Amino acid sequence: MAEKLWDKNSSVNQQVERFTIGKDRDMDMYLAKYDVLGSMAHAIMLEEIGLLEKEELSGLLFELKNIYEEIREGKFVIEEHVEDVHSQVELLLTRSLGDTGKKIHSGRSRNDQVLLDLKLFTRDKLQEIVKIVSHLTEILLRQSDKYKSVLMPGYTHLQIAMPSSFGLWFGAYAESLVDDLQLVLAAYKVCNRNPLGSAAGYGSSFPLDRQKTTELLGFDSMNYNVVYAQMGRGKMERTVTFALAGVAATVSKLAYDACLFNSQNFGFIKLPDEYTTGSSIMPHKKNPDVFELTRAKCNKIQSLPQQIMMIINNLPSGYFRDLQIIKEVFLPSFDELKDCLLMTADMMEKVMVNEHILEDEKYNTIFSVEEANRLTLEGMPFRDAYKKVGLDIEAGNFHPEKKVNHTHAGSIGNLQNNYIKKMMKEIITDFGFDKVMEAENKLLNSKI
Repeated sequence: MAEKLWDKNSSVNQQVERFTIGKDRDMDMYLAKYDVLGSMAHAIMLEEIGLLEKEELSGLLFELKNIYEEIREGKFVIEEHVEDVHSQVELLLTRSLGDTGKKIHSGRSRNDQVLLDLKLFTRDKLQEIVKIVSHLTEILLRQSDKYKSVLMPGYTHLQIAMPSSFGLWFGAYAESLVDDLQLVLAAYKVCNRNPLGSAAGYGSSFPLDRQKTTELLGFDSMNYNVVYAQMGRGKMERTVTFALAGVAATVSKLAYDACLFNSQNFGFIKLPDEYTTGSSIMPHKKNPDVFELTRAKCNKIQSLPQQIMMIINNLPSGYFRDLQIIKEVFLPSFDELKDCLLMTADMMEKVMVNEHILEDEKYNTIFSVEEANRLTLEGMPFRDAYKKVGLDIEAGNFHPEKKVNHTHAGSIGNLQNNYIKKMMKEIITDFGFDKVMEAENKLLNSKI
């Protein structure tokens, strides 16, 4: 018989049980250690308001720390007959402590438990994403500085347009990722608010100290209104996946550029051989499969906000089981994005750049604007200079001087990479990760 926190000696049709539980046990393994952290904070608060004795709290914290270690060591399982992670943790506490284990659910519902678990999980995973995005950004900025003087064609409409540089190309993606971090920061702030104490969405008649659990868990604040705390389920996931989608969009575009520029028709860059694959029939092939898969995976991640939106779009306030399905698309998405970011960082660090692209005469016309600007600086009206250069090109008389002199902020000769890096560091500081880590470490080391 399945262990259920809501069991009242009535049986459930096995097909219904299979259908309603679905992948919950698998998904809840993502949340296990966060469920324990939340239970520790809740137990400390219960003792402070008189619903637990000191000895009971001491026993609960001891057992919860043991469960946390089992999770870290990969030994924790949600048993086949147990409904979810919340039930498994409470079952283990009850086996060890008897009636004391049954007291921990006072003033709590699985609704605010899973809300809390999801928020603790999400802010932890966002910290990992931010760290890797920062690493990739620093690689791109280093490459930008290294190749700042190496020119390459810039394109509009996939037609050669004006001189660009590898300094600009690498640096553009670095700045894009920094902007993406702004959105991640906003999503993190939405996430980092405490829903615990909202119970099933309508609070509790127990005198719960919600500020205490907020501080114990390192949240910026609580979700003040208990109904809104429950309404935040789905909204938080949608908001966070919008931020993940922003990062994924930048990486997908970079992957597309890399595939294009790596092709023989362009020949701008060469991917390391160990990051390419071969063909079963064509001996010469070195395919950019890693970037092609990165592009596809990042495009899939960009669909997540829409998937979540379609699940929550027509739900009124209060809890509904529909929300369970969000876990299946949301929880695994962080690892998938992390994989793409790590692979992209490795390849961008080892990519080889063609430093002689513009020696090919087919790129001569991209210097037409440089020539028109030169004539303008000599006194010719720009429109006349534009016409003269255009006619020279048509007549085959255009012989450019293949030099550029761009000095304004953000241009080929003045990349502003130091400002991009400064902006990134300021954004990362605003997350306040140190406060969260300090609170969690203090909680795990708490003694009674």
